Amino acid sequence: MHAITIPEPGGPDALVWDEVPDPVPGEGEALVEVVAGAVNRADILQRQGHYEPPPGASRLPGLECSGRIAALGPGVTGWAVGDEVCALLAGGGYAEKVAVPAGQLLPVPEGVDLRQAAALPEVVCTVWSNVFMVAHLRPGETLLVHGGSSGIGTMAVQLARAAGSRVAVTAGTREKLDQCAELGADILINYREQDFVEEIRQATDGAGADVILDNMGAKYLDRNIRALAVNGRLAIIGMQGGAKGELDIGALLSKRAAVSATSLRARPLGEKAAIVAAVREHVWPLLADGAVRPVVDREVPMPDAAAAHRIVEESGHIGKVLLVVP
Repeated sequence: MHAITIPEPGGPDALVWDEVPDPVPGEGEALVEVVAGAVNRADILQRQGHYEPPPGASRLPGLECSGRIAALGPGVTGWAVGDEVCALLAGGGYAEKVAVPAGQLLPVPEGVDLRQAAALPEVVCTVWSNVFMVAHLRPGETLLVHGGSSGIGTMAVQLARAAGSRVAVTAGTREKLDQCAELGADILINYREQDFVEEIRQATDGAGADVILDNMGAKYLDRNIRALAVNGRLAIIGMQGGAKGELDIGALLSKRAAVSATSLRARPLGEKAAIVAAVREHVWPLLADGAVRPVVDREVPMPDAAAAHRIVEESGHIGKVLLVVP
């Protein structure tokens, strides 16, 4: 089969479309013939040599895909060859075929195009696990999403609105904020021109955000704590603004607030399967009803993955950039 390989870490041109051995599904795995994958920030870090795959995972990049089941490994039940699926991966999505633990497979939701389903697994599992399973966002509460126009952000806005919560977003352009508003965001903050701490306070009559979903890490840590409401929860899922910051424990104590930090890729298979099952139960009906939808900026042929990485690194896109198998 063909796949995107990374012979040496580097810039986008380090991504090489090459022939590699076909994966073989092991115990409890299915072989998926890939129709499309999606670009995530983690893929860029891996390409640069900063994010090693977990032990035992495919060395190929790609954390989600969609396609059709081509074969079943021993012990797999509930799936059949030919089923249209999307999948959460620890690696291997930038390829024509990938072996997937059966617990990380999801049926393509009713009404969603097979290719566009590739935009769902990583973002939906990340948002659901962090915002709802860990931070326990409730109806009537306010969620602040940093990077509201990203793949994660566009999904977080929609799921929070569907749950009856109020949504605030930060983004860097009017176009991106307008897109967030169309998806259901109530409070629109241009981080280049406005102080999100002050904007959140004004919009909530001084209360602050009950939950903050943060992809920046160290750069926003202090301001995120100041933007939290009493009993607020800060969920950190990225380090685009650095890995080390200073935390004011006094401020945290005074608000009886909590800080969580999670990653998805390296979690044990059982934890991933539990998240996938929760997503199938709670989110898939919303997709089938049209209350939530994948937001795809554009589709790029998978051999041109370098071009897709440049698009994501330039941050001009809204939602996800897909890689389509030719």
